[in-house]
Amino acid sequence: MKPTTTATRLMSLLLTSCLFLSACASKSENIKASYVSPLQYSDYSCKQIKGEIGRVGRKMNEVAGVQDDIAGDDAVAMGVGLVLLWPALFFIESDDQHVELARLKGEFDALEQVAIEKNCTVAKEIEVVRQEEEARKAAEKAAAQKVRTNQ
Repeated sequence: MKPTTTATRLMSLLLTSCLFLSACASKSENIKASYVSPLQYSDYSCKQIKGEIGRVGRKMNEVAGVQDDIAGDDAVAMGVGLVLLWPALFFIESDDQHVELARLKGEFDALEQVAIEKNCTVAKEIEVVRQEEEARKAAEKAAAQKVRTNQ
């Protein structure tokens, strides 16, 4: 009879952990864009597209920062919750910005698509920024790898 009770408790703990782990907020970089039709921007001039990309980009960065803060707080609460058990798990944020960030990423993608179709300079600027960001991430990854190898 005792093994069944222990097995039941273990299964209950495992299921509860899975439930709480699924409640954690995602980091902004892991949130995929929602589909937004580029047709709503098809009548925009290149100047209007650039202005709208700037506005959407600023809002996207703002919401991404909030989302990352929430994800970080959730990770801390989960870590404390797993060590100290259930009380800390009630502090996991549920007010994440996932839906708004996905929508903003979708709007940005739609605007970029229209900018590419219209051969706007802002499309080329976005590509340069993306390449610089990829190069920066690759350099950071290489530096981290070098530090690990030297230790």
